[in-house]
Amino acid sequence: MEGKAYIHFFDELNDFLTNSMRDNRVIYLFKDTPSIKHVIEALGVPHTEVGRIVINGLDVGFDYPVKNEDNVQVFPISFLLFASLSYPKYVLDNHLGKLATYLRILGFDTLYDTKYNDDELAEISQNSNRILLTRDRRLLMRSVITRGYWVRALEPKQQLFEVIKRYQLSNRINPFRRCLRCNSYLEAIKKEEIIQRLEPLTRKYYNEFSICRNCNRLYWKGSHYEHMNKMITELKQMNLWRTCDE
Repeated sequence: MEGKAYIHFFDELNDFLTNSMRDNRVIYLFKDTPSIKHVIEALGVPHTEVGRIVINGLDVGFDYPVKNEDNVQVFPISFLLFASLSYPKYVLDNHLGKLATYLRILGFDTLYDTKYNDDELAEISQNSNRILLTRDRRLLMRSVITRGYWVRALEPKQQLFEVIKRYQLSNRINPFRRCLRCNSYLEAIKKEEIIQRLEPLTRKYYNEFSICRNCNRLYWKGSHYEHMNKMITELKQMNLWRTCDE
């Protein structure tokens, strides 16, 4: 059986479409009865980005079998949904190392390892209930991944601002409490306990230190601390709420 469906993607879902398809009704030709999930992802949009599907005026799920002459509206997942997440956790692909560091600085539970392959990322996301952040939209199309986001920006700081806005995180920032190397929590430690590990200038000018008990890395409020505090202030002042004009 052959058929065609008329599909309209809304708002930021257009980021995934070719120029000719954006903000236009897309005609999709098909054989048999593919699921709407298959159709949406065949057009380039990962299911993790979709919040609502309306076909012929009725809400449907991803397993809906598409029929000839169906009129389909596909809406993005609502930003406001993420405000209900008590404390979101993340796993990042190996293209987002700097973003992982930023998220850990801000206090968010973030797994990252350059050795993770796609299968491992999908498994971690599924089994640990973590949001998968990636630049690979094909990875997000795996059916086992239910929580994920395709990071649009290329520059790490802009990626951070994008994720903070996406998941409504500005009021949940609790910085300088996680190890940047391994994600474990830090503990305060007395200077005299680690003084033999300090360089002369560090020993002279700094008195407050933290340690990661997992990997034994030391932290103190060096020049990077002031820089990060400025960025944190900027993040906390972000206007996160979308308006009808956006």
